[in-house]
Amino acid sequence: MAGRAAVILAAGQGTRMKSPTPKVLHRVGGRALLDHVIDIAQAVDCARVVVVVGAQNPQVGDAARKRLGERAVVIQDPPLGTGHAVLAAREALADFDGDVLVLNGDCPLLQPSDLAQLLALRGEANLGLLAFEPIDPLLYGRVIEDDDGEVVKIVEARDATPGELAVRRCYAGMMVADRADLFGWLGQVGNRNSKGEYYLTDVVGRATADGAAVRAAVVSESAVMGCDTQGQLAQAEAFFQARRRAALLAAGVAMPAPDTVHLSWDTAISPGATVEPYVVFAPGVTVETGAVIRAFSHLEAAIVRSGALVGPYARLRPGADIGEDAHVGNFVEIKNVRLGKGAKANHLSYLGDGSVGAGANLGAGTIFCNYDGFGKYETHIGANAFIGSQTALVAPVRVGDRAMTASGSVITQDVPDDALALERSPLVIKPGWAARFRERMRALKAARAKA
Repeated sequence: MAGRAAVILAAGQGTRMKSPTPKVLHRVGGRALLDHVIDIAQAVDCARVVVVVGAQNPQVGDAARKRLGERAVVIQDPPLGTGHAVLAAREALADFDGDVLVLNGDCPLLQPSDLAQLLALRGEANLGLLAFEPIDPLLYGRVIEDDDGEVVKIVEARDATPGELAVRRCYAGMMVADRADLFGWLGQVGNRNSKGEYYLTDVVGRATADGAAVRAAVVSESAVMGCDTQGQLAQAEAFFQARRRAALLAAGVAMPAPDTVHLSWDTAISPGATVEPYVVFAPGVTVETGAVIRAFSHLEAAIVRSGALVGPYARLRPGADIGEDAHVGNFVEIKNVRLGKGAKANHLSYLGDGSVGAGANLGAGTIFCNYDGFGKYETHIGANAFIGSQTALVAPVRVGDRAMTASGSVITQDVPDDALALERSPLVIKPGWAARFRERMRALKAARAKA
């Protein structure tokens, strides 16, 4: 098979995360780091993607198989360095002819444009490297180039001379080369170092020894930022959020306080929509033109259609579908319910599993009683129905078109079209009872105090 393949290195133990979750399964923008990198590999037309995982983290392999299939996962066991990790993919790509792109599995901010620069090097070089120029080079390996821009070597900071340490260009851990060349060079790499490991950086020395041309593409520091600690993960999240907000603002989404809005990797907001401060978008949300998401609302796996108003302080859970010009008010929670055009649920309600017809009005305190401890059941409200305040609808139940329920009712049977459903106990009034009660309680309290 010819074309382009990717090898994603995801075998690191991630001990500095100090978390039971494997490093590459931590999330930025609601998406696992590994999934971000797989997305990018596919975006640059990698026909094959192989993920190298460690035996100590089977969850990583499971996540990769779920997306890419069984043959896309190879296990590095034991872990003997980055070069050894890439070599672990050699058999999986034995039938592949073309370039192999080596990527780090913990770089969620990488963009197709960044890799385009790296891939373009293959027109002039046998081996292309991805490099960056950090504010503080710290312990990064330095990319040493000659006067013609050819990469001569990569020098680890601990082995560098003072002159080499002054070089600001650093290696980002990613490269591209023809499959046969890459695995051929890797097969010559030794492990005579303090760790006894096979380093991917040593490929540069093997390539130059063969007379191969090696060049580096330089991208921003944030583009190749890895996430080895919780602090770096938070920093990557901040970069991601800033980028997504800027893109939405440029597209015509109104956000008066964008720094307070939290977005996910797949948040889709159309131009002309408005998002007020302190709104959280979990994955799977679509907001159409003209919709308004008011402050302090939380949305997940939901759709808000054109002209709808949501919030403030609303919660839309998975399956919520808010129709055109519908209203969802403060402290209303909706899960797996389709709210029809112009329908309103403005106050203090829970709507779970079912539907609300166009033009229906749900009073404050409306509850869809959808769960009996064992199963979920549906409630369906007809078009232009009116649900009185504090109505509890015990599913499965249906309220017909234009039907009404009286405030405080518990509805346990279907209500026909145009009918009124009223369920209340008779009101009993006992004159003077409250005064006698207070007198009796004061006497009792005084007796207790005296005792």
